[in-house]
Amino acid sequence: MTVPTPSAEQETEAPPESSSETPPLPQPPPAAPKFILYLEGPEYGRTLRQLTLWVHHVLLPVYGREVTSMAPWCSRWWEHPEAVAVMHGLWLAWGEMSDTGSESGMSGPAGWHRDFLNPTMQNLRDPAGPFAGCKPGSHRPKDTPPVDAVDPFGPSPGAPPPPHARA
Repeated sequence: MTVPTPSAEQETEAPPESSSETPPLPQPPPAAPKFILYLEGPEYGRTLRQLTLWVHHVLLPVYGREVTSMAPWCSRWWEHPEAVAVMHGLWLAWGEMSDTGSESGMSGPAGWHRDFLNPTMQNLRDPAGPFAGCKPGSHRPKDTPPVDAVDPFGPSPGAPPPPHARA
């Protein structure tokens, strides 16, 4: 089974064969993937799709465990921004640490399980976590906690700028 890793979309094709007279130019390393909360539009959509493939074909079949009132799960997890952010971080770490040929070495997968998978799944599946109130076949969106002012330390509407900000 092949599931896209966080850097899969970053890979480029091999450079064309060059003549023996001209050495090939070195290729710059692929850019690190951006954290999903910094993405929007089509880039967010592509990344969410790749994350979804990984969640549905790797994470849930291998690590999903049974859904109970003490370990909830939402079948519409992608509608919970906290869950998307947490699982994206888990996926990025998996992409880095599951490659035993990388800097993480042979112990990378064990470190991923210990340091990333277990705490992340405990957080996601906690009865008070992002899926609290969701039940099998029943998604319940979460309300954002209220705040008294969106920008409490910003300038008051219509107030003149502070003296040090005037040109």
